[in-house]
Amino acid sequence: MQLPFISTNRRSPQASVSEAVVRGLAPDGGLYIPTEIRRQPTAFDTPEKLAAMSFHDVATQALSSFFGGDIEAGELRRIVADTLAFDTPIVEVEENIYSLELFHGPTLAFKDVGARFLARVLAHFLGKEQSGRRLNVLVATSGDTGSAVANGFLGVEGIHVYVLYPKGKVSPIQECQFTTLGQNITALEVDGTFDDCQALVKAAFVDDALNAHMRLTSANSINVARFLPQMSYYFWALCQLAKMGKLRTGAEANAVFCVPCGNLGNLAAGLFGAMIGMPAKRFVAANNANDVFYQYIRTGQYNPRPSVLTIANAMDVGAPSNFARIMEVYGQTHAALVNQIAGYTYTDAEIADTLASCFNSTGYLCDPHGACALRALRADLQPGEVGLFLETAHPAKFKSVVEEIVKSEVGIPAKLAAFMQGEKQSVAMSREFAAFKEYLLGEKQ
Repeated sequence: MQLPFISTNRRSPQASVSEAVVRGLAPDGGLYIPTEIRRQPTAFDTPEKLAAMSFHDVATQALSSFFGGDIEAGELRRIVADTLAFDTPIVEVEENIYSLELFHGPTLAFKDVGARFLARVLAHFLGKEQSGRRLNVLVATSGDTGSAVANGFLGVEGIHVYVLYPKGKVSPIQECQFTTLGQNITALEVDGTFDDCQALVKAAFVDDALNAHMRLTSANSINVARFLPQMSYYFWALCQLAKMGKLRTGAEANAVFCVPCGNLGNLAAGLFGAMIGMPAKRFVAANNANDVFYQYIRTGQYNPRPSVLTIANAMDVGAPSNFARIMEVYGQTHAALVNQIAGYTYTDAEIADTLASCFNSTGYLCDPHGACALRALRADLQPGEVGLFLETAHPAKFKSVVEEIVKSEVGIPAKLAAFMQGEKQSVAMSREFAAFKEYLLGEKQ
């Protein structure tokens, strides 16, 4: 019997939905991908169908392609409704250019969607197995993932979360969102980069001694239940365009998504959405100075390298995990990929210039990641197309950077202000795996 997920490395057995979600990473170190895509071409093929759908309708319909086999339809809809307890609206910024605002969740970042879905799906599967054994979630963060995962799992019985973050390389507000929580959340302040944090997480999953000592899973976009739910807001954006009468589908498809790229989970989610029938015309990948993916698009050569610090820190990734998944979408073929994805790369100065010019000319305030995507979308959008750039976090999460650029004060939403009242609790950690392993082996289960 064919199970729904297989490792990108092809050296592990196929896995059920629950096995893939609870494990996070395949035993051979690969990422889980669907063994087949359950395409739904007639579910989303006309603007009229999309215009008639609610956010919960379209998200449940899309995610049934991947999770419907192991999660009963009513339970999947309940999980989706509980996850998407906030909107992801599109806002017109310029003519035919919309911001897809993904910062209306609990931690004001796009990763709230995937983190909340993952927490609820894990709780669903753990409740069914009733083993009584604690599940330990390891998550590396360059900023928003840590806060979204920590808050998504806060207080969830039977699960403990370890957030690994690079010392001095996340914004103070982001740091507050996962170092002040306590309870079942432990923050590990790693003396290194995000790539070092991600390497520690991956190494832990394939270490026999650690896996014998504790039950591990991941909440990074490594996990299929973290990145796949992110397709929900792509579909909802098209529903909103359809309700406005601005969406075309089929051979006349006109919607173009521009995605700020770091670990490539957000882009991968959009691409998998397109594979099951989402009528997007194409995608644009926006990179900062960490432009490994852009260089692949340009040259066909994939050369990971150490990341460098930029003002768009969530994109500071030099070895993006989800590159492997994206290559699976296109059959490992560069020509097929560049037929649907364009790429751009920008310096800090160019990102800042776009952020400032947008604010000064339209009054719309982007965060640095959204500004990078806006610049790429402006460069690539063709006449007759409608562009949507992903505004992935509230600009207040990068308050000092944004204020310096726009020369204006950025108000702090009440949700963020509440986090800033807490006391920092973190554990200093070396970037060496031996030290990380020793620490985890000392944790009681």
